Amino acid sequence: MGTEGARALLERAGRLTLQTGNLLNWGCLRKKCPSTPGEEVRDCIQKTLTEWSSKIGQDLNQETLEVLECTVAQAIEKINPEERDELKVSACSALGVAQLDSVIIAPPPIEDGTNLSLAYLQPYWQELENLVQNKKIVAIGTSDLDKTLLEQLYLWAQVKPSSNQVNLASCCVMPPDLTAFAKERDIQLLTHNDPKELLCEASFQEVLQESIQNVKASEWIPLWLLRYSVIVKSRGIIKSKGYIMQAKRNAS
Repeated sequence: MGTEGARALLERAGRLTLQTGNLLNWGCLRKKCPSTPGEEVRDCIQKTLTEWSSKIGQDLNQETLEVLECTVAQAIEKINPEERDELKVSACSALGVAQLDSVIIAPPPIEDGTNLSLAYLQPYWQELENLVQNKKIVAIGTSDLDKTLLEQLYLWAQVKPSSNQVNLASCCVMPPDLTAFAKERDIQLLTHNDPKELLCEASFQEVLQESIQNVKASEWIPLWLLRYSVIVKSRGIIKSKGYIMQAKRNAS
């Protein structure tokens, strides 16, 4: 059945939850080093979808059709509270832990010409604060905030940001005002090289089409993408890393 069964399920499902499992166990990724984070995401999603579709049996009536779980054993558009709950539950259950040491949020892309604002960040940060207060997360951080916005968030937030990631593509040297503020408020500055969109809608639909032939890929919209790492603290070794994502189908 394979691809035909997977396509039939996708045509009847409303959500797709995809989990890559531990990438360190993937021999193919060790042989082929992705050149960019975006390429790694695409490769992982494609391999997961391909392997999942190859294992689909003929008895489709026994499958869960509303939410498909695609597993091998971050957020892309604005998501509602129910979807945020699904994200935090998926993260903890996939990793087999009750609490996450650190979570860094990368806000969804905004339209060109529109500046990122505190009001835009507040709903997402409040969700993270709830998780901290419920002892699901120890520390929370931000990504790509300049000094002005980081200061606004710091002064408004009940749970203060513990870190702020800065994109290496946007600056070769940390801005002095950002560095001074972070030092004053004990905020750790980190660097990353991710694109603005780690997985855009068109890229996900392309991977879906390549993995499962004749699927109606244009109906599927990625909701959120979570990248995780499990580190052995005493040795500084990455024990596990992977991706979890969810997409929804907008049937015409």
